[in-house]
Amino acid sequence: MASLEFRSNAYRIVFRFRGKKFQCPLKTEDRKEAEGCQARLDENLRLLQRGRLVLPPEADLPTFLLSDGRVSEKPKLPDAPLTLEELAKQYAELHSNGALESNSLETVKIHLRHFSRTFGKDFPVGRLKQAELQRHVTKRAKEDGIRKQKLSPVTLRKEISSFRAVWNWGVRAGLLTGSFPDKGLVYPKTEEKPPFQTWEEIERQLARCKMTSAQERELWDCLFLTVPQIQELLTFVQKQPLPAYVYPMFCFAAFTGSRRSEMLRSRLSDIDFEGKKILIREKKRTRGHRTSRHAPLSPCLATALQNWLANHPRALETFCQAAGGPKQEALPFAPNQANDIFRQAVQGSKWAKLRGWHVFRHSFASNCAAKGIDQRLIDAWMGHQTEEMRKRYRHLIPNLEQAAILTVFSVPSAG
Repeated sequence: MASLEFRSNAYRIVFRFRGKKFQCPLKTEDRKEAEGCQARLDENLRLLQRGRLVLPPEADLPTFLLSDGRVSEKPKLPDAPLTLEELAKQYAELHSNGALESNSLETVKIHLRHFSRTFGKDFPVGRLKQAELQRHVTKRAKEDGIRKQKLSPVTLRKEISSFRAVWNWGVRAGLLTGSFPDKGLVYPKTEEKPPFQTWEEIERQLARCKMTSAQERELWDCLFLTVPQIQELLTFVQKQPLPAYVYPMFCFAAFTGSRRSEMLRSRLSDIDFEGKKILIREKKRTRGHRTSRHAPLSPCLATALQNWLANHPRALETFCQAAGGPKQEALPFAPNQANDIFRQAVQGSKWAKLRGWHVFRHSFASNCAAKGIDQRLIDAWMGHQTEEMRKRYRHLIPNLEQAAILTVFSVPSAG
């Protein structure tokens, strides 16, 4: 005989069959309803014992008895909707196999964490609407980013772009359906970035008006060094008591216009001293493919690299450090280590104002443009470029601008 128990504000039936105890939650507080279920189960249990009912293999016994032998399995609950957290997890696990650069994948993770803060990690991502994305954009536009500055529209668009890429992958994987609902999103107005400027131009602006620390940093971010200043900086670094790899790293960045990540990916086999060129390993130009380009190997860079090879730990990477120990293995530099190398090389000097390795990329492009080098050559040497970036450096150095205007409007002669 089955018995009724009242637990956690609901009835359940408890019975035994062939020496095994079974429990069947009824999910009801009504005593009469529970007693009716008990009577039905008792009757069907007797029929089963008499052979009038046949229990299918692997059947769920309580469900079978309560349904008068019509249903053998527990009712299946609908699948739980895919959450934002689960989508992010699956995307990260799949793309951690090298499909994305590690820093690119980390950026996507950071962007998705911002969406989780807005929607909650258990948000059913398949129900995402444009209004919810707009709420995220509006909310994030009011938040502070790095150095307590308001997030730029560019950053907000990058976050949406990351989410779109993950969504589109989810569609291809059969996890989501439909288009990403970002059509019609309204962003704050984007302020045009100022052109790259010389040291002297920046100092004149700082002398004219008082600026906050954030404004000063933003201004120095626009710095490009003239060729004499680059030579002065390289001479300064060369004279410092620094590890042997530091000076060639500075030369590599200055004379190729490569990004920090491209410099760190460089291999010894990429340097062609005889052909006077160097292979630059890219990551940004084509999605899903590792591409490369060539930059000319200038005499100064060739000399710096040849001297460095005399002390090189003979590892695969162009720039690395000896790890020590019995095997004397060499270790490549991580991005944060490269940043530390730059800061330590210029600390305590006037060059400490420089914002990092990227100043050399700005300078390379600006100096090439000022010398009238064909834009196609500059693009080939520097790789991935946008028209906005070209506009920022495609100008003349101030003294060249002055000489040019004087050819049109010269100083009138006396008399």
